[in-house]
Amino acid sequence: MIDNLIELMKIDSTSGKERELAFYIRDSFNTDYNSIEMHDNEDNTFNVLIKWGNPKMLFCTHLDTVPPYIAPTIEGELIKGRGSCDAKGQIAAMYQTCLELEKEGQNNFGLLLLAGEEIGSRGAKKANLMETDCQYMVIGEPTENKLIRAAKGTKLFEIEILGKNAHSGYPERGDNAVETMRIFLNNLASIDFPIDPVLGTTTYNIGLLKSNNAVNVISASVKFKLYFRTTFSTDKLVIEKILNQANDKIKIKHISGDSPINFETFDFKNTEVVSYGSDAPSLTKFGKKVLYGPGSIFDAHTDNEKISLAELNQAVKTLKEIYFNIKKELK
Repeated sequence: MIDNLIELMKIDSTSGKERELAFYIRDSFNTDYNSIEMHDNEDNTFNVLIKWGNPKMLFCTHLDTVPPYIAPTIEGELIKGRGSCDAKGQIAAMYQTCLELEKEGQNNFGLLLLAGEEIGSRGAKKANLMETDCQYMVIGEPTENKLIRAAKGTKLFEIEILGKNAHSGYPERGDNAVETMRIFLNNLASIDFPIDPVLGTTTYNIGLLKSNNAVNVISASVKFKLYFRTTFSTDKLVIEKILNQANDKIKIKHISGDSPINFETFDFKNTEVVSYGSDAPSLTKFGKKVLYGPGSIFDAHTDNEKISLAELNQAVKTLKEIYFNIKKELK
């Protein structure tokens, strides 16, 4: 499993560059008992579907990683580098699980590997066009080997604040867009979003902030993205509250978002809720969902991304246990 993971990590599959990794998996993951399909996403990327029989359940994770590419290294029992836990470690653990199930004579399961999870779940949305009998899907993300009960949703807004340029020595002759933004943010901070009994608080952050005025010029425009992590209690409320802030100076556009989601946990004791997203909300055609995997989300997307051999080995054991729980449910 470790050698397999290192080979996967040697291939740069930063979002948009997944093609090479997809074809490597097609050529390397074939056995005497499986079949492999390549599904064209029509954007120079492919999803890969590996089938043992006619899958009633699928293991699923993503091929792409965030930038920058970081080559793999091994330090004792730690594997470091981009994708080690998000999500090539998931691929390695899931494929090893499939091999062990194959060896034990199991059938009618599969492994679905998707492009573009980090940039809007493009591969997942395309996967919904597949013909499938899948009734359960186990989605691989770094969950510290805990089954996840629920995950927050997301809501993305594009905000443009309009003003009027003026010499900064005479601010009264202009209309400062930055000052209007400050008022908008104060109003935003004053909104009392309810605390959800499952997912807790609603949070947000600002990104891609842009105002091109010189230091001695009053700003005529500020643009930024506003990104929410929503709960079951606030998913629709966030849209209502934010769009109500619009006026002739504040232009607001709701761009995209996923709703919060519940996951299957069977009778597992070690469960958690998370605030990050996955392909799960976009995979609308594949039945009930389980979210599980080795590694920590706090290492994902960082320069210190890593995973341990012990975590990977535990994941294979738990993934097999999840599989047999699902098989029992499908009878």
